[in-house]
Amino acid sequence: MPSVQPEAPQQATPREWLGLVVLAFAVLLVAVDGTVLDLALPFISADLAPTSNQLLWIIDVYSFVLAGLLITMGTLGDRVGRRNLLLIGAAGFGIASVVAAFSTSPEMLIGARVLQGVSGATLMPATLGLIRTMFSDPRQRVMAIGIWGAMAGGGAAGGPLVGGWLLEHFWWGSVFLINIPVMIALIGFGPLVIPESKDPFPGKFDLVSSALSMLALVPLVYAVKETVAHGMEPATVLAAVVGIVSGVMFVRRQRRLADPMIDLRLFANPAFSTAVFTNFLSVFALAGVLFFGAQYLQLVLGNSPLQAGLLLLPGTAASIVASLLAAYMVRIVAPATLLAGGLAFAAIGAASLYGLRVDSGPALFIFGFVLVGAGAGVALTLTSDLVVGAVEPERAGAASAVSETAYELGIALGVAILGTVVMSFFRRGLDVGSLSSEPAAAARETLGGAGAVAEDLPADIGAALTDSAHDAFVTGMHAAAIATAVVMAATAIGVLVRLRPRR
Repeated sequence: MPSVQPEAPQQATPREWLGLVVLAFAVLLVAVDGTVLDLALPFISADLAPTSNQLLWIIDVYSFVLAGLLITMGTLGDRVGRRNLLLIGAAGFGIASVVAAFSTSPEMLIGARVLQGVSGATLMPATLGLIRTMFSDPRQRVMAIGIWGAMAGGGAAGGPLVGGWLLEHFWWGSVFLINIPVMIALIGFGPLVIPESKDPFPGKFDLVSSALSMLALVPLVYAVKETVAHGMEPATVLAAVVGIVSGVMFVRRQRRLADPMIDLRLFANPAFSTAVFTNFLSVFALAGVLFFGAQYLQLVLGNSPLQAGLLLLPGTAASIVASLLAAYMVRIVAPATLLAGGLAFAAIGAASLYGLRVDSGPALFIFGFVLVGAGAGVALTLTSDLVVGAVEPERAGAASAVSETAYELGIALGVAILGTVVMSFFRRGLDVGSLSSEPAAAARETLGGAGAVAEDLPADIGAALTDSAHDAFVTGMHAAAIATAVVMAATAIGVLVRLRPRR
């Protein structure tokens, strides 16, 4: 009896590739907004005068809210239609960007960033879920995800460059207004080139699971950030307890439901679970290096925002090229080998940053950041393809949301943990013995704060404080760089163990 040949996957048409371009630009801007403020912080501080805690929330709250809602929005998109949710999110993101650009107080800016996070949560899983349904051929899909990953990773790394150029020519609010033209184009062209897709039999949407997922993620991330920054306090302990209890309740509920928000059986698949964890750690490293690297280039080496952005450009380019190259290389190199190799490059790049000095110039930082960016680019493409390839197209939104949650948590915790490691060494190493209590407290807040205090002191005392601040900050960078290198190396070994190399 003749064997039945499997039907060849349907090839994507020019319409799908044009739709990919629209989706890629949407992802680019969402990723840019995660890091674009790194260079704008001194300008926001001067204009809105936020406290150090408010300044951290201006940076972090976007990723916290986005991460907390991704699972909910991914599942919702499977039910109401991923394109519909994408267009609604684009409108909300544009409105929130206008509010952020014209904020007149720290509280208003934090509120706008919350709205951006809510809207961004509709965009990210919808884009990856749509790609899963638009490209059924595995080779075309991995190339499309490579382009998507290049925009996500390149956007996160390129945020400081975009912000630097805008800050050289306009006021700080302009870093938000760049979103408006792209969101208008997405709303206008999206219905023409992006097909609607959703799960035809989605089951009942569970509001309790949605609430529990948010109550698990947001308080836990907050507790980690605050504990690393200020130690164990009653509020952080309470937040951690709420997050852990909610997480346990969420997992137990998913196991009982006939139509769970997340099919926990997916995590029994080594490819899926390893991909999610690796995605988180690679972005963790990239975001942390970006956070302290942008300050090093500006406040220690004395570069302008635009100059600092240009110095970060090679790392951004490396992330984009590596994302695209990984989509091709995976055809001839086993995914585990390729992924572990990218992580090893990131580990080497992070370790090289230990050689940075106050007067060493930018060359070594550029070298290290190129390797970190390349490793993150490879990881983002391969892990995203492993995640969406583990489920059928109808459930791509929910699976994509898990991957995107890992991505956003990586950004938030990379900034929170590695940034706080740097600042803890900075505060311990800063010599404020010649200052009274008030300026000493201001100098300990941030590296920029120490510079501002130094400007108001007599020349010799100010110079001594500046030198002490630079030395202490670089010492903190060394500790964060070694921690990042260890994490990346351990992850590379874990990938080889969990994903046996195979074609």
